[in-house]
Amino acid sequence: MFSKKDINDYAKEARDTSGSVLVDVRNRKEYEQGHLPGAVNIPLPDIQFSIGKLGPVSTPLFVYCLSGARSRQACNNLKKMGYEHVVNMGGISRWTGELEK
Repeated sequence: MFSKKDINDYAKEARDTSGSVLVDVRNRKEYEQGHLPGAVNIPLPDIQFSIGKLGPVSTPLFVYCLSGARSRQACNNLKKMGYEHVVNMGGISRWTGELEK
């Protein structure tokens, strides 16, 4: 049976991937209300200015938002910026673990 990966699966993959960065592209207020442990907040409108904050283009990036729409846009932008390993984790609304505040 085929099962689609969700944010929980991708979070495990991110933890298991050396040097990876979790990127929350929601706005600052949403991030402060609760985010995945260890995630950095770079709101979608700021993603184009983030190349120095995320490390070299070889850095594995795992990107999420609330539902998956903003993270899809962010992933497209990051790929255009030259990042080689970019994963859209989808939305935090499906997260089953603890949140960091």
